[in-house]
Amino acid sequence: MARPHVLVVGGGFGGLEVAFALRYLLKDRVQMTLVSDSPHFLFKPNTIYIPFGMEPERLLIGLERPLRRRDIAFLRARVTEVHPERRTVVANGNTIRYDFLVIATGAGMRPEAVPGLREYAYSIWTPQDMLRLRQAFQELLRTARSGKSVKVLFLVPPNNKCSGPLYEIVFMLDTYLRRQGVRERVQLTYTTFEGSFIQSFGPRLHEVVTREFERRGIVGHTQYVVKAVRPGQVEYESGKEEPYDLLIAFPPYEAGVRFVGLPSDERGFLLTEPRTRQVRGYPMIYVVGDAGDFPVKQAFLAFLQADTVAEHLALQVAGKNAFRGFEPVSMCIMEMLDTATFAQVPLVLDSPVAQVRPGAGELYRVGVSPLWRLGKKFLGKYLPFRFGAGNPFHMGLPWRTIEKGMKLMSSLLAR
Repeated sequence: MARPHVLVVGGGFGGLEVAFALRYLLKDRVQMTLVSDSPHFLFKPNTIYIPFGMEPERLLIGLERPLRRRDIAFLRARVTEVHPERRTVVANGNTIRYDFLVIATGAGMRPEAVPGLREYAYSIWTPQDMLRLRQAFQELLRTARSGKSVKVLFLVPPNNKCSGPLYEIVFMLDTYLRRQGVRERVQLTYTTFEGSFIQSFGPRLHEVVTREFERRGIVGHTQYVVKAVRPGQVEYESGKEEPYDLLIAFPPYEAGVRFVGLPSDERGFLLTEPRTRQVRGYPMIYVVGDAGDFPVKQAFLAFLQADTVAEHLALQVAGKNAFRGFEPVSMCIMEMLDTATFAQVPLVLDSPVAQVRPGAGELYRVGVSPLWRLGKKFLGKYLPFRFGAGNPFHMGLPWRTIEKGMKLMSSLLAR
């Protein structure tokens, strides 16, 4: 393979990061094609602002220009089949050959896994879902201003792989309602199947959420496993019930695309070698981000996986590159509109249920401060800027500078 062809399937965080990182590391030593069923990259973490007034168009970046800038061919299509024995994929009926394949097709939602969830709950998965929720919040305001009380129930069912955005929505709604002067007429209740709040991220984040719930007058319940949703009522497996006027849920996850013939779990997530992100038994195929079997689905972890794949591919193609392997250390900032929570969480590698790495020490940090909101806003502008210019987010001098800044902030504002 004098100049191997790397085919990247998916135009989200993982797909773009691995494509731009490969070009950064290997220059013109590989041909690249990126296939996506959308002409845009969506900065999904900031869709949480849509219910409170942000327009979805502000979160979109066209793919053609930055990919062309890096000499990466772009094909708008949906890949539905992978044939590893022939090293081909099928996209919109056309066959594309590859030397190396990177699958970054993300995750989808399966609300029908819970009876009644699709019919009666508002979701927070797509920009369209968020626009529907904006309308629901406007109706909520009208009802509360008329003097009536409203019960809003938040629900996290089993098989949700990253509940953080729903925690953001409940905190943001609390702040929003206070600013509108109607908070005393709205009852906020939060129920989750988890054994603790944001369970994968350990006891420190649970403590933060518990304190914030108490401070804000939000009723929170853990180990509430939903059984069924009915009009105005949620039934749990314990026999308990919770009433609602407005139900907001983050449904169970499933793979965005199921690839028949490749090893996967019962929800379609591809099984990988933990350190390299190669599909088990298929060393020429890699998986990054939500399409893979790592139990936490999150943008920052997708970046780490993408960089791992880029480094491993560079080692295979050029024979000279440092390879560290995938070490999952999550970083996230949880928005609350009046303050924010920062969390840096080293996770156990390849655990069926992700948890804080034993002996994490100083790497495990959590802190609450309004200053973290500035950090979130900066990343919300900087990351689209990097992708818009055809550059990887997580490599080079700019990232090293940001990383040093975050370490300094976390040393002062987190413990």
